[in-house]
Amino acid sequence: MMTSNLPAVAALTLGPIAYHWSAETRRDFYAKIADETPIDTVYLGEVICSKRAPFFANDLPEIAERLIKAGKTVVFSSLAEVMTVRERRITTEMMTLGEAEVEVNNSAGLLAIDGRPHRLGPFMNVYNEETLSVLAGRGAHHVCLPAELPGPAVALMAEAAAALGVGIEVQVFGRAPLATSARCYHARAHGRTKDNCRFVCEEDPDGMPLSTRDGVPFLRVNGVQTQSETYLALIEEIAYLKEIGVSGLRLMPQQVDMVSVAAVFDDLRRGMIESNEAEERLSEICIGTRLSNGFFHGLAGYRRITKAAASFS
Repeated sequence: MMTSNLPAVAALTLGPIAYHWSAETRRDFYAKIADETPIDTVYLGEVICSKRAPFFANDLPEIAERLIKAGKTVVFSSLAEVMTVRERRITTEMMTLGEAEVEVNNSAGLLAIDGRPHRLGPFMNVYNEETLSVLAGRGAHHVCLPAELPGPAVALMAEAAAALGVGIEVQVFGRAPLATSARCYHARAHGRTKDNCRFVCEEDPDGMPLSTRDGVPFLRVNGVQTQSETYLALIEEIAYLKEIGVSGLRLMPQQVDMVSVAAVFDDLRRGMIESNEAEERLSEICIGTRLSNGFFHGLAGYRRITKAAASFS
């Protein structure tokens, strides 16, 4: 692996809020992130549903300014689905924010950004070296890989990225984003249409639980998005991710104490604690929600694989 010029510590990043949290909740959340966490980069913006964006759009400049004053890098994330003229306009406007850094999550954003430097989010589904090379040639300098990629594939992507001078980011905490749809599952579950949803998704700030017919928790529904029921948590894998050259470790906002979550992963990335202590602390923070890492080990995503460091490669 090409590791000679790697930073000693991978950046700790915070992905965009996936849920329909109230404006007040968002403001309070980002105030804590700014003042109380060692997070290096924060992604802002509505990625799941364009109808939610107006509820907090006016707060974004103030939130971004506070984060920047606290020493954080701020990146604006675009919609994962662009299906209407209005959504195309929103995406185009974001891609032309002047000097602001953006993360593209839909190919419509690639057309609008027209080769200028940008980041790629996990919804762009960069699964192989050829795709990475093509998109890097169009201005992508940083890529967050899809959460379902297994460890060996991540290693290949990190090697290819190093050769291209591209940063590679991996989600290490939070519900895995599995799929998005043109239909809104949330609205339909409450007998409503997507156009007349009345923002029912706000009632489920950590996603709507979906169980099997036997009553086993299975998935989470978040508007048009399907997520894992478990919190993806790469803990023992952090040392391996650093070794292969992953430059960013992404946490996804959940309805838990994210300040404490960030502290665990900060200690872990700096080698201040062992993985068993990190697992114990994280399990206490996320009580009631199982942790998983199956995708990384080429297995069903919901599974939790332990003591597997030797099998990563």
